[in-house]
Amino acid sequence: MAQPEQQAREEIDRLLRAAGWRVCDLAEANIHAARGVALREFPLESGFGFADYLLYVDGKAAGVIEAKKQGATLSGVEFQSGRYAQGLPAALPAWRRPLPFLYESTGIETHFTNGLDPEPRARPVFAFHTPEMLGEWLRYIRESATGSNIAGSYANEPAPTFLARMRQMPVLIEDGLWPAQVTAVKNLQANGAIT
Repeated sequence: MAQPEQQAREEIDRLLRAAGWRVCDLAEANIHAARGVALREFPLESGFGFADYLLYVDGKAAGVIEAKKQGATLSGVEFQSGRYAQGLPAALPAWRRPLPFLYESTGIETHFTNGLDPEPRARPVFAFHTPEMLGEWLRYIRESATGSNIAGSYANEPAPTFLARMRQMPVLIEDGLWPAQVTAVKNLQANGAIT
């Protein structure tokens, strides 16, 4: 019978494949084999350890997954995936550094942090995002003239994430709204839709 950690990784592999990722070991790695490639047990820079999964989108590193045994509490684990996101070897292509997308998962429960949000934080998600969805968010990242990566949005397009768009909402036109509706919208705007 498989160990709890191995059971979690088998379920994470299944969930990644269901979301359209090509999952492979480092020995068989080809970051161009599919739009999204998840590499297991990826060695990071000295002092950063191994990422359980390193996610590549369109041939560039985009995120990491920290796998925990089933039943483990994921709250507070984002520091570990955040550390992995900072440890990518400098010679490897990346959308930006640190990597923007962080997951923690038991295979049953998954948390996600979107580093493109104005105030990134871990939150539960129902499934891993598809490579296409992450690719949509990544199109907002561009390389500066000096070669360093910065986040930016295309001209005349909305911000890359819901929380970023909440900060760009126009002034509320209150005509025709009930007082409770006005209060609800103002609360959303004031709190950036964070609950």
